[in-house]
Amino acid sequence: MILFIVTCVSTFLAGSGFGFHPPIWIDGLIYMGAVMAILLAHEMGHFLQAVRYHVPASLPYFLPMPISPFGTMGAVISMRGSNADRKELFDIGLTGPLAGLVVAIPIVAYGVATAEPFPLGVPTAGHYPDSLLVKFFMWLMRPDLEAGQELSLSPLLQAGWVGLFITGLNMIPVSQLDGGHVAYALFGRNAHLLARLVVLAALLFIFTSGGEAFGLLVMVALVLFIGVAHPPTADDTAPLGRGRRLIGLLSLAIPILCLSGLPTFR
Repeated sequence: MILFIVTCVSTFLAGSGFGFHPPIWIDGLIYMGAVMAILLAHEMGHFLQAVRYHVPASLPYFLPMPISPFGTMGAVISMRGSNADRKELFDIGLTGPLAGLVVAIPIVAYGVATAEPFPLGVPTAGHYPDSLLVKFFMWLMRPDLEAGQELSLSPLLQAGWVGLFITGLNMIPVSQLDGGHVAYALFGRNAHLLARLVVLAALLFIFTSGGEAFGLLVMVALVLFIGVAHPPTADDTAPLGRGRRLIGLLSLAIPILCLSGLPTFR
């Protein structure tokens, strides 16, 4: 409960821009509510599937990050994944990101539809690079935008961006991230090679980005500390079925659709 409250406060401050007049307070509340809804949906997706399969799991632990433009590092549940077989781990791992996207995508769509465009040539204080999913909604819903125009970062658009970013990171197919669970369920021990290639690609990207992506080094270091390879399940031979295989393969595109560069500020 303490972590939940602290995360509410830190996301409120991030959404309000650390300002203290009423209109900014409103922005902070909107951003806080939207981000916490996305995180709660994501983690409860994991938790309810764990309960369904009688896999011991904790309630979500929310992770505040006060000194950041996001206000949070997301949320996690503690789970005895070794008690789950291949199919159960697949369901537990994938339900969280899908539940989060069910909440995040409408927030992004509404944020794109209602955000005010910046006039061309007017400098902005910061830039949040658009993921492919955000670009799709801009193409679909904002034909009024001229070439080179950006949308102002409303509280809902910012919250949706953060929700997509966290979901995309979680679905990278390495270690015991959600994407790592899905990849191991799909490919078994062959997922270890995929995970190593992904980590290598991430390091190459970070060190060739000119310093703009160095913030991702913390996550790469955490993955290396936990271990790149995914541990075996209680039963690696449990069948997935064609439906789960198809959904799982499609879900591997989530990082491609949801991730973008890190925000930059001037």
